[in-house]
Amino acid sequence: MTIRIDKKIVDYKVRDKDKQKSDAGKAGDEKPQASKAEIIRMHEKLERPEGMECLEGATYKIRTPLDDHALYVTINDIVLNPGTEHEQRRPFEIFINSKNMDHFQWIVALTRVMSAVFRKGGDVTFLSEELQAVFDPKGGYFKPGGRFVPSIVADIGAVVEHHLKRIGLLEPDELSEQQQLMLEQKRAEAEARERRADEPAEEKTIPDSAGAASSATDEASYPASATLCFKCNTQAMVLLDGCQTCLACGYSKCG
Repeated sequence: MTIRIDKKIVDYKVRDKDKQKSDAGKAGDEKPQASKAEIIRMHEKLERPEGMECLEGATYKIRTPLDDHALYVTINDIVLNPGTEHEQRRPFEIFINSKNMDHFQWIVALTRVMSAVFRKGGDVTFLSEELQAVFDPKGGYFKPGGRFVPSIVADIGAVVEHHLKRIGLLEPDELSEQQQLMLEQKRAEAEARERRADEPAEEKTIPDSAGAASSATDEASYPASATLCFKCNTQAMVLLDGCQTCLACGYSKCG
């Protein structure tokens, strides 16, 4: 390629080829060192305190319509920085027990993996989200109160989430007083409307085995016409003022 020089040459410099080769060699030696990543542990590994053979925890009972025997989930906690302003409780281990031996293998595997994650430290709140995202191919079931659970594993994840909120690792999803009052008012309006629409059915009573009479609507926590809410998975979605509104979490399709 020809380059035309219009100006007068006043100075010049000769490049040293040997120096260029040495600089290139140094740059090649530095590349492997720069690419080598240093392993940094974000959180310390949790260890059982010395001299403490027992840990504080809580046991939760899970009753499902898929099995005659209940599941008992026990989560033990460890206290970090006790007696200081930075004191914090963290889950340390989890145990799941049941009389049904059909679930023995996967329950043992699940508890060991979860306990290992708890002891590793760091952010363990993701476990509840991952467990609640597991769906049973045979279908889920409804809990008392109308809440839909997609699987037994998701039910365990809900227990873990409740425990994490209890010890302060997750913020509780609580409604304000104004929202609770509004939902109670909406719920009363929906129940009154259903009573007017089907008054004979509401007044009907069913005698129990002891001879006492119980109302047919006592078992339902929400109106019978309620549908499933896609936000909180509770069968509490009713039509109010021309808009679908959830009586459990306050979600509304109209915003």
